[in-house]
Amino acid sequence: MTEATRRKPGTPCWVSLMVHHLDATQEFYGALFGWRFQPGPQQLGPYVRGLLDGKEVAGIGQLPADRDLPIAWTTYLASDDADDTAETIRCSGGTVAVGPLDAADAGRLVVCSDPTGAVFGVWQAAAHLGTAVAGAPGTPAWNELLTQETESVSKFYKAVFGYELDPVVSADLDLVTLKVDDRPVASLHGVGTSLPRDRGAHWMTWFEVADTDAAARRVSELGGQVLQAPRDDPAGRLATVADPEGAVFTIVRSAGRP
Repeated sequence: MTEATRRKPGTPCWVSLMVHHLDATQEFYGALFGWRFQPGPQQLGPYVRGLLDGKEVAGIGQLPADRDLPIAWTTYLASDDADDTAETIRCSGGTVAVGPLDAADAGRLVVCSDPTGAVFGVWQAAAHLGTAVAGAPGTPAWNELLTQETESVSKFYKAVFGYELDPVVSADLDLVTLKVDDRPVASLHGVGTSLPRDRGAHWMTWFEVADTDAAARRVSELGGQVLQAPRDDPAGRLATVADPEGAVFTIVRSAGRP
């Protein structure tokens, strides 16, 4: 996919990051992924969109100086009606923290959390349809919720977005793939006591890279951290890393890529 398209409800459509030092963060991701930047809607403060070959990939905003919030990538899930989705989230045991509110003419957004506390966004597209390129290095490749166990939280996401649930039935793996029209779009991964105590349940953004080992070294050179060294996985070769402000993400060279 090389052009932005309107996603069906529940499909991840955008990722964004709120940080304390916007200029330094742009330098990091620009050097790591080759992004260029242009201003985006400023409703929540200074905000830019990262571009690859002129196409929008992800957003980065600056937190107000008095807000000491966790620095983390936020996955946005598509909705045809952000207000209706926000109400369903509340009725299903989730929490709405921001919105619904308009982001200029780009669309309407909600920032919320599921019953386990994992933060995610809801995006009702208008002029801005979301990530406009996929598959290339520097683009979001996958979104996965890391949580203690999937059984209860999968019911929440099914109630809100109508997902088809495809669980792995295994004694040593607690994984549910979320499908829209029989197409895998995201996953829920129960990791039990391996869940980081300082983070709790959270959505993880995976970014495609050309070479996982080289990208992990580059993260360190740019002032970030490698939290889990490059390793082979059925999904490809991946590593868990953090940017200089501590935002954790996964880099992956997806299996099957030429």
